[in-house]
Amino acid sequence: MSTNLTKREIVLEIYKKTGFPQKQVVESVQLTLDIIQKALAEGRNVELRNFGVLEVQVRKARIGRNPNKPEAEVVIPQRAVVKFKSGKILKQQLKKLDLSKL
Repeated sequence: MSTNLTKREIVLEIYKKTGFPQKQVVESVQLTLDIIQKALAEGRNVELRNFGVLEVQVRKARIGRNPNKPEAEVVIPQRAVVKFKSGKILKQQLKKLDLSKL
């Protein structure tokens, strides 16, 4: 089972490769994430060439059921969600992934 990549690990990897002060790397990574988050919150898609696209999509309202009380219908309101579509290079890399290690 693989572990999740954390923001801290991203910062350390950039620090090791560039030698930039960790504080500067942390600020840059956070600023990047803040800009992406703001764009998505405004309904804008985020295109990162050769990596992928984060798309804002609207999920329609629908009727759901509470598993504990299946006789009761629950209205699930319309909402915005973020969908990720991987880019060409990432798709190629994923094809080489050893699925038995997941």
